[in-house]
Amino acid sequence: MNKYMLVGFGVLVGLLAAGLLWITVSPPRGEPVTLLPTPTPELITIHVAGAVAAPGIYILPQDSRMVAAIEAAGGFLPTADSDQLNLASRLFDGQQVIVPAIGGENHTIGGRININSATLEELDSLPGIGPTTAQNILDYRRQFGAFRSIEELLEVTGIGQTTYDTIRDLVTVGP
Repeated sequence: MNKYMLVGFGVLVGLLAAGLLWITVSPPRGEPVTLLPTPTPELITIHVAGAVAAPGIYILPQDSRMVAAIEAAGGFLPTADSDQLNLASRLFDGQQVIVPAIGGENHTIGGRININSATLEELDSLPGIGPTTAQNILDYRRQFGAFRSIEELLEVTGIGQTTYDTIRDLVTVGP
């Protein structure tokens, strides 16, 4: 009986060795895995101006926030009115970020009030815009970031078509 067990054990070991050999020398099955390079993020170009240490043109990753633009421009100057900006808002390509100064100058461009940098008082000076609606414009700007067009004013609480038609030639979103 011992002899039969040895023969059986030898056959089992032989079969295992043959199976292992067959697995290691057989060609791979399936499709090969192709490794791709890491994608590079798209870039945007922005212009940072106003009360920052180094105003200028900066190139940032596409999903950058306002805080990244301020950091790229060397941070706020001591005279900056940082409460006028929503530091968490997303930036878009070609955007101009104007950091207002505390008690700064009038934010007009070509005689039009820049709704992306104007103060409460400047917005309140527009016909049909009182202090509450002016505050709504500032709140909208803080929540959603810079206005991309003056038509976006229609999304601000308190500005209807009539008010918009009255002020559209008096405002701008910047150069």
